[in-house]
Amino acid sequence: MEDTDSAHQSATDSPATVTSSPQPGQTSSKKQKPQRPPQAQKQKPHVPKKEVRILMLHGYTQSGPLFRAKTRALEKLLAKVLAPLNLVPVLLYPTAPNRLSPRDIPGFEVRSPQSEEGDEEEDGEIDSWAWFRKDEATGSYRLLEEGMSTLAEAMREGGLARLEEGESGGNGVDGVVGFSQGGTMAAMLASAMEEGRGDGKEEEGWVRTVREANGGRPLRFAVVYSGFWAVPAELGWLYEPKIRTPTLHFLGSLDTVVEEGRSRALVERCEDPVVVVHPGGHYVPVSKEWVMPLAGFIRKCLETGSSSS
Repeated sequence: MEDTDSAHQSATDSPATVTSSPQPGQTSSKKQKPQRPPQAQKQKPHVPKKEVRILMLHGYTQSGPLFRAKTRALEKLLAKVLAPLNLVPVLLYPTAPNRLSPRDIPGFEVRSPQSEEGDEEEDGEIDSWAWFRKDEATGSYRLLEEGMSTLAEAMREGGLARLEEGESGGNGVDGVVGFSQGGTMAAMLASAMEEGRGDGKEEEGWVRTVREANGGRPLRFAVVYSGFWAVPAELGWLYEPKIRTPTLHFLGSLDTVVEEGRSRALVERCEDPVVVVHPGGHYVPVSKEWVMPLAGFIRKCLETGSSSS
C-alpha cells in the first residue's frame, strides 16, 4: 500500500502538461515563418579552353612521325598539367626538308662495291632527314633556309587552324621544343623572331619568312634537348645580344653525341636560362620525373605571358 500511495501522490503532485489544438474557426497565436524557396546553386562561369600550339623539332636523321612516337608521353602529361589553366597543348611535328642517304648516317659502314645490293642500299632513299647540313670545308650551314621555310609553313598552318576554330589573332604557334639539331633550330628560331633583333636582318629571306608566318609575334618559350650553339660567323647575330626568349635546356650527363661544352655554349648565350641535367645519354627523357620540369616551365611561361598581356 505504501508503494501504491507514493505512486499516486507522485502522480497527482506533478504538474500536468496540457496541449491544446485550435478549434475549427480559431487561429493559432504562434506565427509560422514563411518558407523560402530553395536557392538555386551558383554555376561557375564557363571559361573556354584555349589551345597552346608547340612546334616539335626532331633531331638529325629522324622525322616528324618518328619523333612523335618517341615523345607521346610528353603530350599526355602536358595535357594533364595545363588542364587547370583551361589550356590544351597541340603538338606539331614537321619533318625537315633535307633527305639524308645511308652514307650520311653516323656509323654507316660502306659495303663492298662488288655487291649490287649494297650499292642500292647506299644510294637508296630512307626516312631520315636534316634541318641543315654542315659544310665541312667552310663550317657554314647549307640548306638552312629550306629548314626555316619548313618551320614557317608549319606556323602558317597553325595560324589557319586557329582562325578556323574561331580564335582571334594571327600567331600560329606559342613555343618550340627541339632535340639535338632540332634543339639548335629551336634556339635560332626563337632568337630570330624576337623584336628588335638583327639590325636589318629581318629583311633577309628566311628571317622575314618566319616572322611573317607567326604574325610578327615572338615565341613565348623555347625548350632545347641536347642542343648546341651554331658556330658559323654569319649566324652570330642570333646570339649577340643574348637570346631573350625564356629557354629550358636538358643535358644528358652521359651524352656522347653532343659534347657538353657545345650545349653549355648555347646555354651561356641565353638570358636567365633554366638548365636540367638528367643521368642519361643523347635522347629525350619521357618519364614523369623529367617531364614535370618541362610542364612546369611551359605553364610558368604561359601564366607570365597571360598576366603581362
